[in-house]
Amino acid sequence: MPDSIELSKLIFGRLTWDAIPLHEPILLATFAMMGLGGFAVVGGITYFGKWGSLWRDWFTSIDHKRIGIMYMILGLIMLLRGFADALMMRAQQALAFSDSAGFLPPHHYDQIFTAHGVIMIFFVAMPLVTGLMNYVVPLQIGARDVAFPFLNNFSFWMTAFGAGLTMASLVIGEFAATGWLAYPPLSGILASPGVGVDYYIWSLQIAGVGTLLSGINLIATIVKMRAPGMTMMKMPIFTWTALCTNVLIVAAFPVLTAVLGMLSLDRMAGTNFFTNELGGNAMMYVNLIWIWGHPEVYILVLPVFGVFSEVVATFSSKRLFGYASMVYATVVITILSYLVWLHHFFTMGSGASVNSFFGITTMIISIPTGAKIFNWLFTMYRGRIRYELPMMWAIAFMITFVIGGMTGVLLAVPSADFVLHNSLFLIAHFHNVIIGGVVFGMFAAINFWFPKAFGYKLDAFWGKCSFWFWVIGFYLAFMPLYVLGLMGVTRRMSHFEDPSLQIWFGIAAFGAVLIALGIASMLIQFVVSYRNREALRDVTGDPWDGRTLEWSTSSPPPDYNFAFTPHVHDLDAWTDMKRNGYVRPQQGFAAIHMPKNTAAGFIIGALSGVVGFALIWQMWLVAGLAFVGMIAAIVIHTFNYHREYFIPADDVARTEGIRTRLLESLV
Repeated sequence: MPDSIELSKLIFGRLTWDAIPLHEPILLATFAMMGLGGFAVVGGITYFGKWGSLWRDWFTSIDHKRIGIMYMILGLIMLLRGFADALMMRAQQALAFSDSAGFLPPHHYDQIFTAHGVIMIFFVAMPLVTGLMNYVVPLQIGARDVAFPFLNNFSFWMTAFGAGLTMASLVIGEFAATGWLAYPPLSGILASPGVGVDYYIWSLQIAGVGTLLSGINLIATIVKMRAPGMTMMKMPIFTWTALCTNVLIVAAFPVLTAVLGMLSLDRMAGTNFFTNELGGNAMMYVNLIWIWGHPEVYILVLPVFGVFSEVVATFSSKRLFGYASMVYATVVITILSYLVWLHHFFTMGSGASVNSFFGITTMIISIPTGAKIFNWLFTMYRGRIRYELPMMWAIAFMITFVIGGMTGVLLAVPSADFVLHNSLFLIAHFHNVIIGGVVFGMFAAINFWFPKAFGYKLDAFWGKCSFWFWVIGFYLAFMPLYVLGLMGVTRRMSHFEDPSLQIWFGIAAFGAVLIALGIASMLIQFVVSYRNREALRDVTGDPWDGRTLEWSTSSPPPDYNFAFTPHVHDLDAWTDMKRNGYVRPQQGFAAIHMPKNTAAGFIIGALSGVVGFALIWQMWLVAGLAFVGMIAAIVIHTFNYHREYFIPADDVARTEGIRTRLLESLV
């Protein structure tokens, strides 16, 4: 009997039926909704017989375009979960005053605001940004794919299964209740003995490996696979921002891996890296997490700066003003992003000299960012501006981001930060920058490049509904938080005693409802656009008169992207090709070698997810077996990797002939 108990512990570890929160009605209702939604999706796929196509053409694909689309779909799905958490927080804060406790218990509320931050940064913003870079960069530099196609597929599935672990915490166990950066000692084993922090650690470790490998892949792609003639100073600005972003990823994400590894050792092995005794130092954790965390902010926003550079130039019908200064500003931001991390903890006793240095560097980093704003404005000056949806998002971004930037400069003053750091003012500033920058930028990118990816435009009416709901909702949701913060209202609170504050939280909650309508309008936009895709189809391949190389391909591009490697002579490569009477070759086609799809990325990612889940629950036997299986899958794939197929020259010629006829109107 004791042997069977020990075996049971090896297999199931800490996992028991009590881990399923049957006593939490909100969680049960959420789980039921997720189950119904999942059942509907699975049923629909089964009904239409799409499982085979999904597996062959998408899940196992190593085509950078399909992987980029899957990243963005993952980001949009996780947006629904992350925003649901935001709605619950806003509703709780609007209702919980004086004698009313609201509808969320304090411990549940703490899990929600932690999960909201983790999901929005790691599993919404990061997949959207990574997916966009995956899709656009090879097309902009004239490459047929990224440098390491299989690694691209593997990176996606690591991110997806990391997100899956975070979602699993909703129905099996709990998530961390520490805040999205999980500071010790709150995240230590004494203060958080449950599995919440372990879910946090292993979901981010698994997703972080995928992000790091994706960064290496895109750097190699940009440095080594540019088309002939595309020197560094002829690269599109979006490609420049992608390069700098991935340099930051490769430099910063190993720090996150190391710090989470040390935290997990503190919790599981009894080490004392971040404890208050036996030589530990909790402030080392804070330094390390922000040495990763502040570059992470620029990892998110730099690609968006590239998006707006493409959008503003296209819809102003002008070359981008100050190309060289935009490149230098991007590089300067990349470097300075490593010299400002300590402004995130001015209040923790570093001393006047240290605070002064980091306050000054924080103010300095606003200079290259401001230079970009002026370059976009000068690009628009005397241009023939077309107020299409991408341009509308760009203008909303410039106004909103400048407000967020000004409040950031205020917080860069240590004495002001001492007053405002732990208030809702800081929450308003952070959301002002991330929503006004990253989210608005990704919506601009989706509307701008969607016809390139799918061959038809998105419906303008529902897109404008989404735009106005989002912009008005954002200002109503977050401007009241600036007021509350200046009044001294503390962040992370689920209940307030002063009834005079309730009106401000009510306005913020109404703004969140408008944002929800914006998200719903975007989903309707996708559905309506798909149903009317023939009417919205653009046969020219260049619906916006785009200026860079990706618009020279058909919409959507073929698997091989380019039948002939383009030769680049100008910064605005496609504009230059059209101006010089570019004629697509009619002969000389050759068979094109392509690597085959593989299931290895999915299998290794899935086994990584199993390892993470088993380590969370201390299921040592399961963890060991899954780890051995993962290593075996890696070894087997290593010896089976060189699988390939050829697209015959006749097929390439036929496809290119069709594309030539479609593009005649642009030549």
